[in-house]
Amino acid sequence: MKIAANDPNRKSWLNGNTECDFPIQNIPFGVFITKDDIITIGTRIGEYAIDLGAFHQLGYFKDIALTDDIFMQDSLNDFIADGRKTWRLVRNRIAEVFDEKNSILRDNAEHRDVIIFDVNEVEMLLPIDVGDFTGFFSSKHHANNISNIFNFKNTEIESNWLHMPLAFNQRSSTVIVSGTNIKRPLGQTISDGKTTPIFGASKKIDLELETAFITTAANHFGEPIPVNEAEEYIFGMVLMNDWSARDFQKWETKPLSPAASKSFATTISPWIVTLDALEPYRCENPNHEIQNIQLLPYLKQTSDKNAFDIKLQTFIETENGDLNNLSESNFKDIYWSMSQQLAHLTINGCSVRAGDLMSSGTLSGPTKDSYGSLLEITKDGEEPITLKDGTKRSFVNDSDNVIIRGYCENEQGRIGFGKCTGKILPAIEF
Repeated sequence: MKIAANDPNRKSWLNGNTECDFPIQNIPFGVFITKDDIITIGTRIGEYAIDLGAFHQLGYFKDIALTDDIFMQDSLNDFIADGRKTWRLVRNRIAEVFDEKNSILRDNAEHRDVIIFDVNEVEMLLPIDVGDFTGFFSSKHHANNISNIFNFKNTEIESNWLHMPLAFNQRSSTVIVSGTNIKRPLGQTISDGKTTPIFGASKKIDLELETAFITTAANHFGEPIPVNEAEEYIFGMVLMNDWSARDFQKWETKPLSPAASKSFATTISPWIVTLDALEPYRCENPNHEIQNIQLLPYLKQTSDKNAFDIKLQTFIETENGDLNNLSESNFKDIYWSMSQQLAHLTINGCSVRAGDLMSSGTLSGPTKDSYGSLLEITKDGEEPITLKDGTKRSFVNDSDNVIIRGYCENEQGRIGFGKCTGKILPAIEF
């Protein structure tokens, strides 16, 4: 089925700015509360939020097989479970109705009043009821940087890293939507040379620049997903800040994977950008040929265009309003593709459900200005950075607001994810 919604020449009668993250070619999906305190599933064009529950009730999805309440829910899980054909039909219809040449809704003031809202008048909610949450470790630059900092095996990454996408299971209960404040976590740390830990607030809160993908119900228990079919089961992507308490992490990850150091908060952006919308920005994975020399067959992809050209930026906004650019990287540099991640996760028969969340791991480029964490940028605090107001940072301070942005741009146009933000507040007294 043709992805008509991606037509680069299409314009909307909503007059959305074509330079913004949400032109009519994007049509992401999210969940929000309207000014009338109604929770609904919606989309966004320009600076307008569109209530898809009302849109559906008023007949604009006629001839598409949808349940009456599919968009009148507090999560996208049921819609995601309907599969790619439904997602594509819905995006195509939205693009058709909001096309500048289509007057069916444009000239109906009564319908516009209940369907379209100023995006600043709605409150964005978590877009999915997160099922399982798996964190991958898929950036080779990041893996090498971490090995160097912690002196793992003569600064080389573990040999298993080059043969499979490593991951660990995380907490879904503390996945939060962008804009939610985070209290500095409490836990255990240990000083160098000591054998007894101390209790207190983390002194090394770190950001982690990541993306994540959301799956539909993909397979039955015991049935792996073939790597070259995996994208059929990926609904879309969000930006993610997978916060870390590095001082807790250093102590608790001997010998197991992190727990308290990672489970206190994971922030995701509110709008899910579909894989269909990202299709014009598909590009070659620069690691494809290198990988195929040593990969086991179940991870070998037939196409080398397994990445997306998504430009990523990270900022710290200080209390005085200064915006400090920490790094700029690109999703296309990822070593393990999303399809390989999903194929490896399910090769043992693990089942995947609608609303499961799979993160990329920290996305770092080859240079310091493209590193995706302060741990890397400051070398675990040994080389603090100086911000615009003259203050220094080794890790995130209280009242710092961390902002992650991501967008795609080429001759086809531009689409983006909006912002993924989170502010660190002082720890609670305990």
